[in-house]
Amino acid sequence: MKSSSVLDHVVLGYSPVFDQRRALIAIRLSVFPTSGANKPGNTPADGVALWALLGQAVDQAPQRLQGLPALWVSVASESLLEGLLQAAQAEPRRVLIEVPAFFAAPRQTLMQQLHTQAQPLALVDWSPDGGSAGGSTAGSSFEWLCQPAQQAPVHALPAGMAQQLLRVGARCDADFDAGFKQGAHAVTGWPMDEDFQIAAPATIPPELRGVLDLMNRVEREEPVARLETVLTADPSLAYRLLRYLNTSAFGLRAEVSSFRHGLMMLGYQRLKRWLALLLVSGSQDPKSRMLMAVAARRGLILDQLASGLADEVMRGEMFICGVFSLLDRMLHLPMGELVRHVPMHERVQLSLNGHGPYSPHLALMGALEGGSAMDIRECAEAALVGRAELNRAVLKGLALSWELE
Repeated sequence: MKSSSVLDHVVLGYSPVFDQRRALIAIRLSVFPTSGANKPGNTPADGVALWALLGQAVDQAPQRLQGLPALWVSVASESLLEGLLQAAQAEPRRVLIEVPAFFAAPRQTLMQQLHTQAQPLALVDWSPDGGSAGGSTAGSSFEWLCQPAQQAPVHALPAGMAQQLLRVGARCDADFDAGFKQGAHAVTGWPMDEDFQIAAPATIPPELRGVLDLMNRVEREEPVARLETVLTADPSLAYRLLRYLNTSAFGLRAEVSSFRHGLMMLGYQRLKRWLALLLVSGSQDPKSRMLMAVAARRGLILDQLASGLADEVMRGEMFICGVFSLLDRMLHLPMGELVRHVPMHERVQLSLNGHGPYSPHLALMGALEGGSAMDIRECAEAALVGRAELNRAVLKGLALSWELE
C-alpha cells in the first residue's frame, strides 16, 4: 500500500494538546476509517502506510527526550491500528499510539515488545475492575492513560504504571481546570464552547499597535525605508518577524537577514500573511495564546489547501482568514470593530462574518478540530475539497506548525 493512497481511505481530524501553563505541547491526530473493517481501503496495510506518513509529519517536531511526544494518534479502526502497531514494531517512533484496553488484552506480548523498543503507548478505556475493559491486561507496557475530559478521575492506576494521565476532549475552561487539578499531564481540546467578554473600552491593546501600524503601511505599499522606521522603534517586533520569515513554513530558500531583504524576496502581498500571524501572536494572555496556536494551524492548513491556486493573492487571503478566524476571541473585541482597524480584503471580512467565499473553508477548519468524522466529511463537501487533498493539507500544515511555537 502506497503512503499516498491511504489518504483516500481515512478522514483525519486533530486537536491541540496543552500543558498546565496553557502552552501547546503536542497534537492529537484522530484517524477515522471511511469503510468497514472488512472492506478494501481499511486494512493493516493502510496502517503501515499511515505510519510512514506520520513519520514525515513529525520531522520538524520538537525532540522531547522526556515527557509527552509531540504527536499522538488515535485510530478508530481495529485493522488500521493493527497495521500501525506492526509498523511501529518494525520502526519505533516518538509518536504516542492510543490502544483501547479491549484491543490490548489479547496482545500482551506485542504491547510488551513495543514498550521494550521505547514505542510510546497510551491505554484507553481502562477500568480498575478489569472485566470487559481489560483492566487485568494493563501494566508497565503503557506510559500513559487516556480519559475523556468529562469522565470522573481514575484514582487506582494499573499496577506498575506511571502516574501520567491525559485528559481528552476539553471544550471549556472548566474542563482544563478540572483535568489539571486531577493531576493530568496534559489536556486536549480548546475552549470552543466558552463565551468571551467584550473588552471595556473596546480598543486594540497597546502592545499590538506597532504591528497594526506596520500592516497598514504594507497595505499602502509604502517605501521600505518608512516601514523600517516602525521596526526600529520596536526591536522585539523586528526579531519576531525575522524569526517567522526564516521558518520552513515560509518556504524561502535563503535565510532572511533583514526586513528589507525579506521584502525584496517576498513582495508586499506575501508579507501580509506573516504580519497577520504576528498580530495574533502578540497577546500575553494564556487563554489568548491557546487560541493563537489553533488559529496559526488553521492558517497553515488553509495555505496548503490553496497551494495549487495560481492566484497568490487568494492564497494569502485564505491564510489570513484562518489566522484571523479567532481574532475576536483573542482580543475580546467584536469582529465588526476589528475590521475598522485591521487591514484586510473585503473577501476576508465577508468570510470571517460567515458570508464570504472562504466561509466554507473556515467551517471545515472548525470541523477538523471538533473530532466528528461526519462533520469533517460534510464540511469538506461544502468547501469542494477532496478527501486526500484535505488529509495532505492537514499533515503538511501540522508538520510546518512546529517551528511557530
